[in-house]
This record gives sequence, structure tokens and C-alpha cells, in this order.
Amino acid sequence: MRLNKSCARGALAIGAVALALAGTLTPVQAQDYPTKPITIVVPLAPGSGMDSLVRLYADKLQQALGKPVIVENKPGAALMLAAAAVATAPADGYTLLVSTSSAMAINPVLYKKVNYDAVKDFVPVSFYVKSPFILVVNPDLPVKTVPELIKLAKERATPLNYSSPGAGVAQHLSMEYLKQRFGVNMVHVPYRNTPQSIADIVANHVQLGFAEAGASLPLIREGKLRALAVSALTRIPTLPDVLPFAEAAKAPDFEAVSWHMLYAPAATPKPIVDKLHAAMKKIMSDPEMKQKASTIGLLPVDPPSIADTQKYLASEREKWGSLVRKLGLEGSQ
Repeated sequence: MRLNKSCARGALAIGAVALALAGTLTPVQAQDYPTKPITIVVPLAPGSGMDSLVRLYADKLQQALGKPVIVENKPGAALMLAAAAVATAPADGYTLLVSTSSAMAINPVLYKKVNYDAVKDFVPVSFYVKSPFILVVNPDLPVKTVPELIKLAKERATPLNYSSPGAGVAQHLSMEYLKQRFGVNMVHVPYRNTPQSIADIVANHVQLGFAEAGASLPLIREGKLRALAVSALTRIPTLPDVLPFAEAAKAPDFEAVSWHMLYAPAATPKPIVDKLHAAMKKIMSDPEMKQKASTIGLLPVDPPSIADTQKYLASEREKWGSLVRKLGLEGSQ
């Protein structure tokens, strides 16, 4: 019996030492981190605006941290393939994810089956750009302002048609947000992709839509589309004369944007997350990086604290999730 008690005491002592040692590992790991290459998983194909920006800051992050930063493209499953892969990756700071409102705020409600938990599986590292949409119309539509569009939509005997790259995507929900806010009736025409949805506005098969800046800017400059407003709360540098929707419609709180955030698996040690956050804040606050983000139609954000980012994420999940439910689209995909 004494031997058993002695063994038990020994085991407890060893356990206590192990716990004490474990408690010292996190700061040591953070101090030494990184000791090997870091991979950033991007949910879109090479050449997309998101991919281009990630590659720009990956180079800067590599310089700041002193280890290679590899960009791995994993498109598919409406941006969810990449999220599912990183959700189960080791939580050691060496596998990171870039994601958007679609994968982190909309899809968890829209899809029947999602192989990750957007809230529990990830911690945000850096919120660095918003991806605004531009409200574009075919130039033959007799409107030049948002109030004129709303008036026309309310007075027409037959509803206007609007396009999007698919049911439940951010552009679709942004237009439904507009419809509910201003009490207008417009018919949704879903397409398979962004180029097709914009091409049919140019061809006047549909009259309008919220379009990604990068995809619509050349057509706006060529006069093939007319821009009425941007969906962000501020103007975008690439279209300085186009009003924010909030200002154009006198609706101060109206904002319907996607965003890009860098995430780590949720159990990643806080000192490592903090180190990455500090490096990204410095990189993305640089005027050169802001200018490069603006050039591809994105709206730079001075990265807020992780706590403030989590609050913003919660508000976005509520905003878009509740709209998906209200439209009867919950679990429809």
C-alpha cells in the first residue's frame, strides 16, 4: 500500500513538473516562431484579386519573420474546401487561411453540410481589406442616381431584373439587403460565375447588379456599364467620383461588403497569433500596400485588434445569417 501511495505521489509530482514545463512552452515557441516555412491557404485560384494581394503581403511577411511564406491555392466548394483543410491542420501557426464573408458568415447557414465550424475552428489573425461591390446598371436604363433607381423600381409595372454569380453569394444577398431596406421589388437572375453575370448586364438581358470592383471597373471606364454607387461606407480610390450607397441613398449605416481576413486554427497559441497580428498590422498599414490593394478594387483597412475583429465577425454572421434565413435559403445548398 505504501508503495502504491509512493508511486501515486511520484506520478503526481511528475505530472506537476510536466504541467509546469508545458506552461513554459507557449512563450518559448512564440519567441522562436517561426522555425520553418509558413503556408497560407487561399480559397481562390491563382490570378484572382485575393490571390494577388496575398502574394504581395506573403513576401513582406517572409521578410518580417525570416522564414519562407508559401501561398497554396485550394479553390473549390464555394471557398469551403480551403476552410475545411485548415480547420483540421495543426494549430502551430504554420498553416493559415485567407477567407471571406461567404465562407465565414454566409455558407454556414446557406449550406446543409459544412465541414468546419466558422466560430469554433478559427481565430482571426488580421482583418486587412474590405471587398466592396459596385451597383452597376446597363447604360440604357434611364437612371443616373440611386434615388432615381429606387423610384423607377417602385413605379415600374414589371420588376427590374438583377444578376448575381449565384443564389446565396454576397452579391445576391447585398441586393436583397437593398430590396428589404428600401421596399423595392426586383427579380433575381442567378448565373454560374461573375463574368457571365456582368456580361448579361452589358448585353441588357438583365438591368443591374452588384458587381465586384475588379471585374466591373474596365467596363465602367469603357461606358458599357454605369456605376451608381459603391456598397462600402467610403468611396473607393479607383472610382473617386462614385458615391458610397450610404451617402447616395441617405442611409448612413448601409454597408454590404465582403472582406478578406487571415485566420489560424483556433487552438494556435495566443503569443503566435499576436506575433502574426503585429506583423500583418505593420505590413497592411504601409501606404504602398494600401495603394496596391486599392489598385485591384479592394478597400484597405487598418487592421483592428483581434478582439474588435471578433466583434465585427459576430455582427457580420448575424447580419448575413439572418438574411439567409429570412429569404428561406437556410440549408438550401
